[in-house]
Amino acid sequence: MDMQTTITGLAEEAERQIRDRVWELTPDDRGLAVQVEAGLREAVGPPDAQEVLPEKDRLEHLREVLAVLAIALASTHGRLAWFLSGAITALEPVLHWRALPAADEHAFGTVPPTPEHYTEAEDAVRRLQTTLARITVS
Repeated sequence: MDMQTTITGLAEEAERQIRDRVWELTPDDRGLAVQVEAGLREAVGPPDAQEVLPEKDRLEHLREVLAVLAIALASTHGRLAWFLSGAITALEPVLHWRALPAADEHAFGTVPPTPEHYTEAEDAVRRLQTTLARITVS
């Protein structure tokens, strides 16, 4: 399953749980979700801005996304933690990417992503941002 599909499924599940009142967000959940959404927005900008960046910078921004999610995950529990954990898992392929050339046997299993991979990951982050923005106002 690709990142966008996984994030979309995760987002739909979160929105459904909130709508069905299975997941009652606490004020702390909402505050953390706002912080995470802002962190993601800061790390990954709009498509026209991201696509002109060098690959090294695009990868750096995607790794910042993972850091924002991991830091938030460390400070929460319950459904918000499960949601953030799912987002990290969906974006896990980014951890195997490299932007610098290397001999394959000396690259610790990393691979260079295609431009389409970057776009897919960035679009998945934007979908995640949208979901976080929605759940903070529900």
